[in-house]
Amino acid sequence: MFAIVRTGGKQYRVAAGDKIAVEKLSGEAGDKISLGDILLAGDGDKAQDVNGLTVSAEIIAQERGEKVIVFKKRRRHNYRRKQGHRQSLTLLRILAVGKEEKKATAPKAEKVEAAATAAPAKEAAPKKAAAPKKAAAPKEA
Repeated sequence: MFAIVRTGGKQYRVAAGDKIAVEKLSGEAGDKISLGDILLAGDGDKAQDVNGLTVSAEIIAQERGEKVIVFKKRRRHNYRRKQGHRQSLTLLRILAVGKEEKKATAPKAEKVEAAATAAPAKEAAPKKAAAPKKAAAPKEA
């Protein structure tokens, strides 16, 4: 099964076991992440529904790409600018392409108890009304 995912403004065709280099993602080597922006999925030449589909990946390393030189020149104007940079990249190993697994949620009874204990705490102490200020006596001149 393959999927086309979008990350960092680019699109990648991935399948389980693939290694790809994408723009920097937060995390350290060994962390597991989920790529959620899936554009297309399929098995062979048949397309599948992408609702509820996720791509799980593991971060292999955080590194920097090749150096890119940006050189600008305008003829006959003595204008030359040289600039370069190295893009930060994240290397990913695709673990699986498949349906999203639902995590076990807390039973509703615990949620009801938490709400019941929180409500009386709010009503516990009513505030006293502030005493009215006395008007200042007018000065006689």
